[in-house]
Amino acid sequence: MKPTRYIPILAAAATALLTASCVKDTLYNTPHPNHGKITVTADWSARGEGIDIPATWTLSMGDYTGTETAATHAPDHLFAPGSYTLVAWNPAEGITVSGTTATVAPASGSQTTGAFIDNAPGWFFTHTEQVTIEKDTDYPLTAAMQQRVRELQLELEVTQGRPELIQSVTATLSGIAGAFDMARGQTTGEPASTVFSFTRDGSRLTADARLLGTMGAVQTMVLDIVFVDGGRTQRTEVDLTEAMKDFNDDMTTAYRITGTLETPVGMEECNAEITGWESVEGGDASAEM
Repeated sequence: MKPTRYIPILAAAATALLTASCVKDTLYNTPHPNHGKITVTADWSARGEGIDIPATWTLSMGDYTGTETAATHAPDHLFAPGSYTLVAWNPAEGITVSGTTATVAPASGSQTTGAFIDNAPGWFFTHTEQVTIEKDTDYPLTAAMQQRVRELQLELEVTQGRPELIQSVTATLSGIAGAFDMARGQTTGEPASTVFSFTRDGSRLTADARLLGTMGAVQTMVLDIVFVDGGRTQRTEVDLTEAMKDFNDDMTTAYRITGTLETPVGMEECNAEITGWESVEGGDASAEM
């Protein structure tokens, strides 16, 4: 007779448990083990006094672009491992964005023919950084938004003439930036020009403009003065290169330049002349010429 072999049930269970314990489960840190994910919070603290936080802002990284209204943007998008350039900016009036280049729009109005750019684009902010994505990782990021548009304030005191005869003063400012490369964090393209008007209050002429910055070797302002008697005009040119040499340093404060507009006593003859540029004491910025 062939002998019968009995295996105890407890021994068989122990053997199965020992075999199962040799199989290791892979543990992941995130629900996306093969990709990375980002959460970006916009920091608007580096903006000028009195400038509101933009209502919306846009973030672009790799093949993703999204717009946000809240402070934090957590896109439902997964990024493959690799290196990326993250760019953030806000939509601003008078500025168009294509790829990573922001361009000031052409000026509008009857006095321009497309050769000039807008003299007061909206407040524009950008942030750029390089991000390395690894799989199975979440990345909390902060976009420190930097102001890229600065206010220019000009003030001229009319002397040696009759300021009440001035009907209008139009300024053409050349040697300024018309585009900004957000990926590189600097102005780009060729120097541009813009046109704006002065307002007269007694003997004082004032004008404001907003610029992406100065560009090129020379900044020049040409004044076209129109008088009340039959539309008679005068043209005056001044070199502002020295006066605007620090314009690109701190975009968060207004940049003030003052000077004297010396005109003939009756303003019937000769050209006006701008002299006596001085520092603005106690202002947001100062320039000397």
